Amino acid sequence: MLEVLVKKAPTVRFTQDNKTPLAEIEVQFDSLRADEPPCSLKVVGWGKLAEELQNTVQVNSKLVIEGRLRMNTVPRQDGTKEKRAEFTLSRIHPFSSNTATSSLPPKTQSNLKSDSGNSINNEGVKWDSSPLVPDTDDIPF
Repeated sequence: MLEVLVKKAPTVRFTQDNKTPLAEIEVQFDSLRADEPPCSLKVVGWGKLAEELQNTVQVNSKLVIEGRLRMNTVPRQDGTKEKRAEFTLSRIHPFSSNTATSSLPPKTQSNLKSDSGNSINNEGVKWDSSPLVPDTDDIPF
């Protein structure tokens, strides 16, 4: 799952048999470190998800997307090959601060309630975005 910002409008094409729609969008998401620029990623949706992308997603929309990540090898003009990440959608969730928990199961939603019954405000929450593996390798071999 990723929280993303749509950077390019969906483009739709069809498979060779002209039966299955395929939509692509370019999204951006925050990197793990505050001093690094945001990352870009190509997102692909097939079938009904392609139609949903085309009909509902606009530039600068915030989404929470579910799916799988894969690496594609793409030839460059100079003859070398480059690896690029591609995200294949399995679900799309519009994102807004009012509906951030509405797509969660009721049990999870209830766990996000404070003792007074009010929803927990995510503003001011400090996430530890430090890498799981340190930048320096102190292993002596």
